[in-house]
Amino acid sequence: MTPYRMLRGVVLRVYYPVLMFLSAFFKSRKEGFQRSVIHINNRLVRAERPKTKKILLLLPHCIQMNECTIRLTHNIYNCERCGRCEIKDLIEIAEENSLELFVATGGTIARKIVKEVRPEAIVAVACERDLSSGLVDTYPFPILGITNDRPYGPCFNTRVDLDKVKDAINFFSRDCD
Repeated sequence: MTPYRMLRGVVLRVYYPVLMFLSAFFKSRKEGFQRSVIHINNRLVRAERPKTKKILLLLPHCIQMNECTIRLTHNIYNCERCGRCEIKDLIEIAEENSLELFVATGGTIARKIVKEVRPEAIVAVACERDLSSGLVDTYPFPILGITNDRPYGPCFNTRVDLDKVKDAINFFSRDCD
């Protein structure tokens, strides 16, 4: 086990619970605490420098437009690719990079997907709350977490920076040809 992975374990198993305890007293800081854990995790994963092509791209269900008549939680490839949300682009990114791509409706489903797919690395998109708790639940998997943008509030028509997704995928798959 690398020193960076061990340090990541300390961050996720010790530092994160301490921050969540403190957030009970500083409720307005909770999301910032979670964001800091995600940031530290990402830096430590990058320091580990894992390389693999077996990457899981895991997305939250709220990234799909709420007006869409097709629910993608069972099979994201049922998407009509109308382009009103970023699902079309994310499918294309997954296909170009031969990635496993799934949408999860919550932490339990996300953990089930990880267990079934058995990736070597994960690029996960979610809100700070789901992402930080998911990092803890799936340690020691190397995960690069990308927080979603929530222009309409939580869990509703969220967005993600596609360049950050591509960068995370490229980081894991560099020099793997």
